[in-house]
Amino acid sequence: MAKNKKENKKSAVGVDGIYDARTLGAPRMLLLGFQHMFAMFGATVLVPLITGLDMSTTLLMAGLGTLLFHVFTKFKVPAFLGSSFAFLGGYATIAPMLEDGTPNKEMLPYACLGVACAGLVYLVLAAIIKLIGIKKVMKFFPPVVTGPIIIAIGLGLAPTAVSNCSQNWWLALIALGLVVVFNIFGKGMVKIIPILLGIICSYAVAGIVGNAIGVESFAIDFTAVKEAAWIGFPIEWSSTVFGGVHDSSKAITAIIAIMPIALATMMEHIGDMSAISATTGKNFLANPGLHRSLMGDGLATTLSSLFGGPANTTYGENTGVLALSKVYDPRVVRIAAYFAILFSFSPKFAALINSMPTAIVGGISFVLYGMISAIGVRNMVENKVDFSKPRNTIIAAVILVCALGLGSGVSFSIGQINITLSALAIAALAGIILNAILPGKDYVFKIESDEKEEVKVDEAPAKAE
Repeated sequence: MAKNKKENKKSAVGVDGIYDARTLGAPRMLLLGFQHMFAMFGATVLVPLITGLDMSTTLLMAGLGTLLFHVFTKFKVPAFLGSSFAFLGGYATIAPMLEDGTPNKEMLPYACLGVACAGLVYLVLAAIIKLIGIKKVMKFFPPVVTGPIIIAIGLGLAPTAVSNCSQNWWLALIALGLVVVFNIFGKGMVKIIPILLGIICSYAVAGIVGNAIGVESFAIDFTAVKEAAWIGFPIEWSSTVFGGVHDSSKAITAIIAIMPIALATMMEHIGDMSAISATTGKNFLANPGLHRSLMGDGLATTLSSLFGGPANTTYGENTGVLALSKVYDPRVVRIAAYFAILFSFSPKFAALINSMPTAIVGGISFVLYGMISAIGVRNMVENKVDFSKPRNTIIAAVILVCALGLGSGVSFSIGQINITLSALAIAALAGIILNAILPGKDYVFKIESDEKEEVKVDEAPAKAE
């Protein structure tokens, strides 16, 4: 019996990571979940600050959306769904901030309706994948395409990290240094939760140096924390689609303007799923399947938007946490979702987290965003992408230049409707098209199933190693 227990524990702890965090015990799992919630918090609350959406609603829908995603993906994918930045242009078009800087509460529900309909577009692609099979779809997404896209996701976020750090480089370097020290030199649990410890310790440093000693550049403003209520309901009915949409003309305009953005976010979804798969060493595109993850992501976005929250998306920040902690158990991510739901009912907690100096977020992001790019490199190395082939070099080069060179993307108009494709979406489309038309495809896509079936994604035989 003792031998069997030892073997079961060994199977839960892989060579490169921990796949069953229950071996660590409940208290440590809670800490890991808290770490994931901290990682997503900074970016998630930034979207409501920019758009005027409610922060508590955003937290609630991030938690519920994550749980819904896990249901559709058979509780297998360790992904957290936070606020999507891809739809900011849509909100700005339909519900721009008023001249005095206050939210456009009249038009926000219409923008949310457009985003909710965009989430339903995911179901169309999911249905197509289910009908024609993952084999035919994934031939358009070999590692030579997904690898550079993953790299671009991390590098595209890098300017945000640098900008946040520039608010106070000393504090950012303290946060960054603490994460590095805890991760490299830490033992046991300290090594697994370096981000959470880095945030707490650097926050304490800022509080002591800034508020206690009086160094103004380190000071933390607790005014909003003092004024916030302890308990509050996170949804306001007039801000939902059900309570705020009354004009059918405005509704149709919002739907037409915002729905096309889904084409870009679906490409980003595939890139994120590839990153999570590469991080954990499991092919989630095959099992539980890309169609399931698309359905979960799309319906999470629709649910959130109907009740006045922003669009949801799989979060790169949490992928970075997976890579750093090497704990790949989806249960830990669901614990983070429970925390997000719980704290959405406490405006005071939201204000406390939001009081965290921007520089600390920047220092932490330095590691997380770099981890994402490193995962993209590892994805190509492990799949033996041959860069002596001109086709592979060209595909990777075009993807990286489009993603990093186009900045805010490309905007165009269809009639009176303005549409903006993000640089990452353009890069993904360019890579997919080039891979489809250039000769020399030799990638073999493996499906991880109960039968351990291996399927080729191209009629041409794989190149002999």
